Amino acid sequence: MRLAATAVMLVCVVCGGVARGQAKGPGGEIHVAAAADLQTVLPGLAAEYERTTGVKVVASYGSSGTLATQILNGAPFDLFLAADFVYPEKIVAAGMADTKTPTQYARGTLVLWARKDSPAQPLSVEKMLEPQVKSVAIADDEHAPYGRAAVSALRALKMYDQVKPKLVVAENVAQAGQFAESGNAQAGLISLTLAMSPRFSGEGTYVRVPTLYPAIQQCAVVLANGKQRAAANAFLKWVLSAPVQQELPKLGLGAAQ
Repeated sequence: MRLAATAVMLVCVVCGGVARGQAKGPGGEIHVAAAADLQTVLPGLAAEYERTTGVKVVASYGSSGTLATQILNGAPFDLFLAADFVYPEKIVAAGMADTKTPTQYARGTLVLWARKDSPAQPLSVEKMLEPQVKSVAIADDEHAPYGRAAVSALRALKMYDQVKPKLVVAENVAQAGQFAESGNAQAGLISLTLAMSPRFSGEGTYVRVPTLYPAIQQCAVVLANGKQRAAANAFLKWVLSAPVQQELPKLGLGAAQ
């Protein structure tokens, strides 16, 4: 399956459906603080959005906690696309959002991924318990929602105490994926968005982690002091549009509703 081509085609279809007949705008750019799980999703969406509207989406990726701290310290972003509800809510509580509550734009899924040559193959969640699997990458649960979900799932599965000594902690979920992909860890608890990307799907396999963890409600806030509030709201509205939401599962995200 040529996932890269599929992703490009679906983005073009989505944008065409939303923007057909819409004249390209005057341009400009919005600066987005984006959760690390969006590294394989947002670039394609941003490129097509720019093509159809003239507005450039400039993204900075990181763990949601780290990005929230940057925003609270005055980082000049227009939009925050987090991987949970908690960190956008902190922006709202600080009076720095232009709405009274975060807006959910997608739902995340936690998976276990391993290279095809990993000792964790054939892959299953229980393989993390086996002695030949000596390292499992995980995002920092203090800053990254996917790390928090992973710890919650391991605890619910009564596996945390056995797996904890094997955990290799990464700054965010994208780095956890890099650890597993490079062989620095033999498996990784990562997002479905990363696992479905062309690079990861070509080099390894994944299994979904049982949904015993709290729902990963990926939420957004437009920054009240952002220089491009109107443009940021327009982009978020586009992400929430029915055509985009209906196609999100093909990119590894669930629709918001």
